Amino acid sequence: MFSILQLVYSVIIGVVQAVSEWLPISSKTQILLASAYLFHMTYSEAYAFGLFMEIGTTFAAIVYFRKELLSLLRVLALKGSAHEKSLFTYVFIATLMTGIIGAPLYLAASSFKNIPLGAPMMIIGLVLIADAFLIRHSRMKQREGSNIRTFESLKFKDYLIIGAVQGIAALPGVSRSGITTSTLLLMKIEPDEAFRLSFLIGIFAAIAAFGLTLIASHHSVSAALSSMSLTGLVIAIIVSAIMSLFIIDFLIKIAGRSKIVYLAAALGIIAFASGAILMFTPAASLVGA
Repeated sequence: MFSILQLVYSVIIGVVQAVSEWLPISSKTQILLASAYLFHMTYSEAYAFGLFMEIGTTFAAIVYFRKELLSLLRVLALKGSAHEKSLFTYVFIATLMTGIIGAPLYLAASSFKNIPLGAPMMIIGLVLIADAFLIRHSRMKQREGSNIRTFESLKFKDYLIIGAVQGIAALPGVSRSGITTSTLLLMKIEPDEAFRLSFLIGIFAAIAAFGLTLIASHHSVSAALSSMSLTGLVIAIIVSAIMSLFIIDFLIKIAGRSKIVYLAAALGIIAFASGAILMFTPAASLVGA
């Protein structure tokens, strides 16, 4: 029988997934730790479950970016505009590179033990803080007549780089949204467009990761899901999807305003602090063998 405590735990998992997916603190890591603590999963089970839980946040991103996704379908139907064709090429190349880099890393990471989860988050935190200064400098240059880069200025090599760094996010402790957004900001892409481009390719990366998880780690997924009831899993996914819609919209709107400098700095501090805490809390001490 589904208890009140199980309901609370499921809601917590959903909230953790929604918040950590879009902030630079690695949703895989947060779900890994939360599911190990609440449902006593082993490391491999919790790691697989972290990728599985991206169902809700991915659904939210599909709903939010439905217009962009429809434009990609128009390209497949040979009806897309020049901009839509460029967007399709960006998504395709970035996703392909993500798979080439990310799949081997996932297969290796699923058997890791004693991983220093905090180090990648601390690095991303420092990069985001540097991004805040870069954005401030770019905005000052813009007022002086210097142009900030747009999506159209990205080249084929940029697509490869963005896809490659997104692939690295298959490792525990590495935030997908954090590392791709940071990379786009370092490329001097307008902040709101950087968030949008990062979140858009995240849809395809999450779908691919979900499929790989089911194929390569189906035993771990089955064991992890057995720790939760079907009702609890559905509640967690619904909570993560609803919260994600609001968080995506908030971040993109803030990114288009002058306050993005403070947002980038704040996200960097959050990521660095979270990583510093995890440096003293090894995964093996929190997750069963």
